[in-house]
Amino acid sequence: MSAFLIIALLLVLLNDGSYKATAWDDADFFRYCPPSRCSRHGPEISNTSSLCGVPCMNLACSGDDTILVRPPAIIPYKVTAIDYKSGTLTLSPRVDDSSPSCRQKLMSVALPHSTIKGKREDPCPQLSYIEYAVTVSCLKEFTPSNHVAEHIFGPISCLSNATHFSYLVDGSADQSVLPLDCKVVPNSLFLMRPYDGSTFKERAEAILKFSQTTIYWYYYGGGDVRNNCTWCEHGGRRCGFSTQRNQTSCINHGSHVTVIAATSSAATLVVVLLMVSTALYLSLNKRYTQEIHLKVEMLLKTYGTSKPTRYTFSEVKRIARRFKEKAGQGGFGSVYKGKLPNGVPVAVKMLENTTAEGEEFINEVATIGLIHHANIVRLLGFCSEGTRRAFIYEFMPNKSLEKYIFFHDSNTSQELLLPNKMVAVALGIARGMEYLHQGCNKRILHFDIKPHNILLDYNFNPKISDFGLAKLCARDQSIVTLTAARGTMGYIAPELYSRNFGGVSHKSDVYSFGMLVLEMVSGRRNSDPSIEGQNEVYLPEWIFEKVITGQDLILEGK
Repeated sequence: MSAFLIIALLLVLLNDGSYKATAWDDADFFRYCPPSRCSRHGPEISNTSSLCGVPCMNLACSGDDTILVRPPAIIPYKVTAIDYKSGTLTLSPRVDDSSPSCRQKLMSVALPHSTIKGKREDPCPQLSYIEYAVTVSCLKEFTPSNHVAEHIFGPISCLSNATHFSYLVDGSADQSVLPLDCKVVPNSLFLMRPYDGSTFKERAEAILKFSQTTIYWYYYGGGDVRNNCTWCEHGGRRCGFSTQRNQTSCINHGSHVTVIAATSSAATLVVVLLMVSTALYLSLNKRYTQEIHLKVEMLLKTYGTSKPTRYTFSEVKRIARRFKEKAGQGGFGSVYKGKLPNGVPVAVKMLENTTAEGEEFINEVATIGLIHHANIVRLLGFCSEGTRRAFIYEFMPNKSLEKYIFFHDSNTSQELLLPNKMVAVALGIARGMEYLHQGCNKRILHFDIKPHNILLDYNFNPKISDFGLAKLCARDQSIVTLTAARGTMGYIAPELYSRNFGGVSHKSDVYSFGMLVLEMVSGRRNSDPSIEGQNEVYLPEWIFEKVITGQDLILEGK
């Protein structure tokens, strides 16, 4: 009964708040959000304040040029025109005047993938109706068949050589029609002008000429903002958007504001859903906790006496010495150094992510809890007491592999692994993966092979750890089904992102292992957002550049 009273009270408050929001009619919105220009002939910018304009759609001045700052591109775009009536931006890439290479120019017109496909819950504007192309690299030159030729352009002379031939392929085309020796080049998504009756070849040539293109924008979070502004601008008036009030505003030049309540219905729905969620939270949370507890207990009962030792939470606190010595941070919680009653040093991992701890706990116990291998970290015990979950592992004094392989890294140990030891470590990881894929009754797919999850014992023998994202399947099952991509950016196999690259299988772990080995050999991280010029740091791209330009693969410090 109290839940209904809470909802009724909140509805009264909502109605009062809605009435007050409509009283904003007399405020002069454009007194706080005046239009501006970067130069006399530049486009008019209508979102110069943090309270004005659609969120995340930021423009800035660089000299006399108007630059699109967000959404970010690899190299900023110059905005040459803005049409508020149709909701379009006309862009042209800012190519360096010092005659950059063909590859550099192409990268300057590449936009990040997130600007092509937005999510409904994303509060930022999305660039829509974009035609795009990707670059593929083939070992042999080929002539596409008639029904495919209209979607492929090339080979591109400035990207091709005697051993590799590069083509532009329509992003909407089925890539399975390409020869088997053709591979998609990472970070090579290129903007094309919207379809206007011209052929793909004509639009591909426009990319190589680095000409301007027109894109559309719209905003999920603000309701029908684009349509409201189109209606307002066509009426000869000026449209604005208040981020603070989440409303569009339409004004005659020199007059006061009339508020367009474009988002009131959507906002009301969101608030009502929030109220219902708040009223039901306690009962649903209790039911969820009971379901997780029941699921865990059923799993433990299934494995009987073969499971690792079960400890109470008070015993775990004594083993971890009241969590005084923190040894590290894992994917789902903190890790503390401890000691068993018999004096054996251990690592105690306390799960902290309450939204995923049930799945993490079950995955961990169901995989490494019942297997023993020299290159897989051993689970010695666990705790499941109410909402508290903990694991007790054998202690790895040398911590993770990432501390011994990277140059110029503040987290790296002073002594890097010698080449012969790196070979031994790589072989040990491979043996552990082979055991997971072939040596158990069921095949275990790890889905998060990376240096951070490779622990080193006293003798620097590698052990695979952190099975929170693992999945079990039959040994004769070649393809597995996942509802979402798993793993860490930079190590995730392409098929986990898109089924166009094939089905998900144990080979996805092999891809991650390959990236790990590249990092070990090169001494540099596969992906590091803190480094300027990220396209040069991504290892496959770095190797691709070396190969197509005929440079030697000289590795630092090797």
